Amino acid sequence: MTRLRVCLVALLAIIAATRASGQQRELDVSEIAPGVYVHIGQIALMTAENEGAIANLGFIVGNEAVAVIDTGGSVREGRQLLAAVRARTDKPIRYVINTHAHPDHMFGNAAFQQAGTTFVGAKNLPRALAVRGPHYIEAFRQIMGAKLVDEVRLVSPSVLVDDSKSLDLGGRTIVLKAWNTAHSDCDLTVYDEQSRILFSGDLVFLRHIPVVDGSLRGWLGDMARLSAVQAERVVPGHGPVSPWPGALADERRYLDILAGDIRGLIARGRPIADAATAGASERPNWELFDDYHARNATAAFSELEWE
Repeated sequence: MTRLRVCLVALLAIIAATRASGQQRELDVSEIAPGVYVHIGQIALMTAENEGAIANLGFIVGNEAVAVIDTGGSVREGRQLLAAVRARTDKPIRYVINTHAHPDHMFGNAAFQQAGTTFVGAKNLPRALAVRGPHYIEAFRQIMGAKLVDEVRLVSPSVLVDDSKSLDLGGRTIVLKAWNTAHSDCDLTVYDEQSRILFSGDLVFLRHIPVVDGSLRGWLGDMARLSAVQAERVVPGHGPVSPWPGALADERRYLDILAGDIRGLIARGRPIADAATAGASERPNWELFDDYHARNATAAFSELEWE
C-alpha cells in the first residue's frame, strides 16, 4: 500500500506540473508516409462527450514548412493537433487548409491563428461560412456546451482555390483541387505528390454513411474525375486510410442506389414523404445510417424531381 501511495503521489505531481507549465495534450497521430501525419476521428456524431473530435485531420511536413489539413471539431482539438505538430517539427505552419465548411473539420481553426499562417479554402468557402457559420455555432453550443463552442472563431481563408493551386512546402509540392457542389458547395482535396496520398475531405466516406449536403448529381458527376487522381492511398474525411481508387467503391454504390431508387419513386408518382424508403438496402453497410440516410434521401428527392 505504501508503494501504491508513492506511485499515486508521483502521478498527481506529474499531472499538476504539466497543468502548471501550460503543456497541451497532443492529438494522437500516425505517420503514414515520411512527413505525412494523420489523426483518425471517431465515427460518431459531434457530442459534448467526444468534444467534436470525429473528423480525420492531418499535416504534411516539407523541407521548409508545414501544411495542416483541417483542424477539428473544437478549438481544444485544434490545440491538441497543434501540439502534435510541434512535437514533431519546429518548422513554421505556413498553411491551414480547410476541405469544406462543416464544423467537425474547421471549428479548431482559431488554434492556428498565428503570425505567418495562411488559411486556404475553396472559392465558395467564405460565403458558406458567412451564411451557415453562425447557425453552426449556435446549434453546436446547444449540443456540445458553451465551454467548447464559445471560443470557436469562423476563420475565413485569405487564399482561395477556384480550380486548382499548387503550394510549395520546400522540396514538397501539394496540389489543391476545388470540386463541383457535391458533399458540400465548397469541397477541396489535397494531393501530396511526394507520397501520392490524397486528403479527400468529405468527398470520400468509409464506414461512415456519406452525407449529402450539396448535390447528389454533382457528387456522382465528380466520381470519374475524382477516381482519376493518381494517388496510391486516400485519407477520407471519415474512416480508415485506404487504397486508392478502390476506396470509392462503397460510396459510389450507395450514391448510385440512392439516385436510382429516388428516380424510381418519382417515376411512380410517389410523394417526398416516401423518400426514406430509397436506398434502404444499404442500411447494413454503413454506420450512422439512421442518423443521416433519411436526410440524404429527402435532399436527393428534392433535387432529382426537377431533372
